[in-house]
Amino acid sequence: MSAPELWEFLANIVTALGFPFAIAVFWLEQRKARESDAQQTWALLTDNYIRFMELALENPDLKISADEPTPNLSEEQKERAMAMFAILAAVFERSYTNMYAPNMKGRQLKRWRSWEDYIRAWCGRADFRAALPHLIGGADPEFVAYLRRIAREEAVSGTYSDTAPGPVGS
Repeated sequence: MSAPELWEFLANIVTALGFPFAIAVFWLEQRKARESDAQQTWALLTDNYIRFMELALENPDLKISADEPTPNLSEEQKERAMAMFAILAAVFERSYTNMYAPNMKGRQLKRWRSWEDYIRAWCGRADFRAALPHLIGGADPEFVAYLRRIAREEAVSGTYSDTAPGPVGS
């Protein structure tokens, strides 16, 4: 075998083995990048939820984290409570549009279930459910359908009606 033939033979081996290896490495790097993006998205949304809970703590007169709606709120308090519920609904919509997908598995499903727990907990509250029509008017139609379904289920089951929603880790 002459030197040019040997080089051609070696080039063919490198091509035959290197190309699939390069594809596998590229695929793994893309998968890592997607996972990193998903983790960042989850962390940012969770930070937004924590900020909402801090806002609830800054407004103790509204008792937004109480088990039952606060009776006899002034007009100004009702307005603040509605604004807080609007913030919460926006966080939920962002979580839905950025994280929900049909047929989720693994970490993606685990992350989504933590959000669904938050959503169910708040939909278990009569005052939040009552505010929903005003909060979701211009929201994503799929999210609106999802939220309405969850609200109906929680109104019937009452599973979360006696819990104070709060952040959890994942």
